[in-house]
Order: sequence, then structure tokens, then C-alpha cells
Amino acid sequence: MGRKPDLPGPMEQAWVWQEEAACASYDTQLFFHPAGERGRDFEDRERAAKGVCATCPVLVNCRAYALAAREPYGVWGGLSEDERATVLRRRRRSPARIAA
Repeated sequence: MGRKPDLPGPMEQAWVWQEEAACASYDTQLFFHPAGERGRDFEDRERAAKGVCATCPVLVNCRAYALAAREPYGVWGGLSEDERATVLRRRRRSPARIAA
């Protein structure tokens, strides 16, 4: 969301995908709920954020980053906070099932 900071050397390559993000021209408030937001307002804002993500050419990169970094807040890669937590829980359980 927004422009990436100028990063040195190889680190810059890790963030280049953000320059192509559909969300770069949007206010970050669309992707991160304000304290106390509930109900219809929350659902409408989150749905709008996910709509932007659905058009994003770097959705896969964004989602992979958010899951790897365990981003705790906001909509990233088309997934809400709860959806990312669910994906991460499922990933933690998978190796145990395979080993059993």
C-alpha cells in the first residue's frame, strides 16, 4: 500500500512487486480497519478492499508475502486477517498429517 521505501541493493528486489500493486493508488484506510469498526461498515470496507485485490496483477506475490510475514492486520493478497490465520493454521496441521 503506497510507495515502497528506497531500499538498498538486493532487498529492493524483494519489494519491487509492490510498485505494480493495484492498491498503490488507494488510501491505506481501505485495507486496514479503524479501531471499533464493526458490522456493515466493516463488511463493506473489507469487500471493497478485496475487490481491489481481485484486479491486482501481483495478488499472488502480496498473499505470499503476507503469509510469510504473518501480517496481523488488514487485507493482503485478497485475504482478511481471519482468512490468513486459517491458511496458516491449515499449513501447520498439514505436515503432522503427512508424517502420521
